[in-house]
Amino acid sequence: QVQLVESGGGLVQPGGSLTLSCTASGRIFSRGDLHWYRQVPGKERELVAQITSNGRTIDYADSVKGRFVITRDDAGDTVFLHMNNLEPGGSAIYYCNQGIWETKLSRLQQYWGQGTRVTVSS
Repeated sequence: QVQLVESGGGLVQPGGSLTLSCTASGRIFSRGDLHWYRQVPGKERELVAQITSNGRTIDYADSVKGRFVITRDDAGDTVFLHMNNLEPGGSAIYYCNQGIWETKLSRLQQYWGQGTRVTVSS
């Protein structure tokens, strides 16, 4: 069984920074692209940032460009979302999502983390 686990959320003042992490564990043959989403209750989930499986292509939502940076460790096991100059509008539950092949013959399956809450408030 594959699990994605996020961590790093919390309370931060406007203008502050937080780094979220997303770690995949379990039976993993190969990994696909990883996406960070956020969701405010009552609103649709918003794609914030994404990184391709080889780490070569990174995209950001316009709302976070210049403030958020996505990185990953050398092994590709953990992906980080560095959030700088946070705004009150950044308060949400942040989720990571990744497609994973469990074996060489299995289909690509999408996995989601449990979410981590970020609150931006003074």
